Amino acid sequence: MVDQGSVRAGRPERPARAVQGARVVHEVPYRAQWESAELVREIVDGRLDAAADPRWGQSGAATPEEYAWWSWRLCGVACLRMALEHWWGVTPTAMALAGECVAAGAYVRDGDSLRGLIHAPFAGYVRRRWGLAAQEAELTPEEVAAEVVGGRLVMVSVHPSIREPGGPEPVRRGGHLVLAVGATDTALLVHNPSGFPGESQAFARVPWRSFGQFYAGRGIVLGPPGGR
Repeated sequence: MVDQGSVRAGRPERPARAVQGARVVHEVPYRAQWESAELVREIVDGRLDAAADPRWGQSGAATPEEYAWWSWRLCGVACLRMALEHWWGVTPTAMALAGECVAAGAYVRDGDSLRGLIHAPFAGYVRRRWGLAAQEAELTPEEVAAEVVGGRLVMVSVHPSIREPGGPEPVRRGGHLVLAVGATDTALLVHNPSGFPGESQAFARVPWRSFGQFYAGRGIVLGPPGGR
């Protein structure tokens, strides 16, 4: 899925002041943007059509084809599902949330194309519908770390290749959303909806020294009900 906004380049320094030697990890349940998390590598690599995901029906889609079309665009929805499970203990299906996001203007569909996730209307939808604190923002890496240390979760805009942080540097930043769920003085810990099983899905470690290769400098800060 593509998230909208300007891309801000630059590689961050390690945000040591925000973390100060601590290791903060929020025990957030993991959700992939495909229903079968163990099949993500095969789907991303093109060895398996998403429509052949045996759990497609759990998404709430009417057909395998509808599921396949949406599944590539659901990283933001997957992040929201994780946050809802963390703070509310339950979450609707991916397609139920996607439909509400369309109604809220966070996704704009035009035929076979989709614009979104659009941060400002999405944050407003999360506040109104789910009672969570939600704010779109431009954030330095140190500010991302500070939000996580302060008890919040951050949907950060990154390049999809963050699933393999040891690979070549991408030519652009952004285009995918992952959920920051922890921080240390050397790395950000993320739940990546399109991460590879056993490697880069839950609590995936992204070193601060390489985070800037992928990070677009913006995100959506989520907080608990009644929080800021």
